[in-house]
Amino acid sequence: MLAAAVVGAIFGSFLNVVAYRLPRGESLSRPRSRCPQCQTQIRAVDNVPVLSWLALRGRCRTCRTRISARYPLVEAMTGLLCALVVLDKGLDEDALLGLALVLLLVPITLIDLDHRIIPNTLTLTGAILAPAILAFTAPDAIPEHLIAAAAGGGFFLVAVLAYPRGMGMGDVKLAAVLGLFLGRAVGPAVFVALITGTLVGAAVIARKGAQEGRKTAVPFGPFLALGGVVALFWGDAMVDWYLGTFA
Repeated sequence: MLAAAVVGAIFGSFLNVVAYRLPRGESLSRPRSRCPQCQTQIRAVDNVPVLSWLALRGRCRTCRTRISARYPLVEAMTGLLCALVVLDKGLDEDALLGLALVLLLVPITLIDLDHRIIPNTLTLTGAILAPAILAFTAPDAIPEHLIAAAAGGGFFLVAVLAYPRGMGMGDVKLAAVLGLFLGRAVGPAVFVALITGTLVGAAVIARKGAQEGRKTAVPFGPFLALGGVVALFWGDAMVDWYLGTFA
């Protein structure tokens, strides 16, 4: 599990780059990471996930400009999620689908929070990765996951057509991708997303007032990502509970 956390943190460092550069149309590989203030290339010793930020006390070694705490937090959270996936699924091929989902949802969340978009590049990557991993690990489950993708994406497509200002097509595509990764557990993912999104929306309205609050744009992708993570760990149990209680 420790190895999964370390590798996850390393991936988290790269996902910070993805979240910054992808919406700007910049290369993900060149140039190497630089200080945004003085443009000094960050040395390898200063680019160790979490530890380098702590050692430098959150500042650039050269110009001493503050470096956002978001970078080590993303690295640490990615490492934690990867470790939890391995702990839950085991250190074998059963963890591959969950690890891929986590590594996909991190940059999607960051980009949607910053720019209120979900890049097609990321959803397309997920749409390719999920069936490919399933073909290797659980080919018999592919039909279920395809149906779940159609159901999740279709549900939000109807919502977008009925109320276009509520969410965008990026949310529709993300819901479909969640179905590809989660199968039947996409139901709990959507439920968690809707509940948390509603609660946050209500909090915004309570704080700003009904008129201004309804005009405040709140990206829905992070709620879907949260639902996806919850469903990854507890979605099947939630479905079994529901079927056993109400079916």
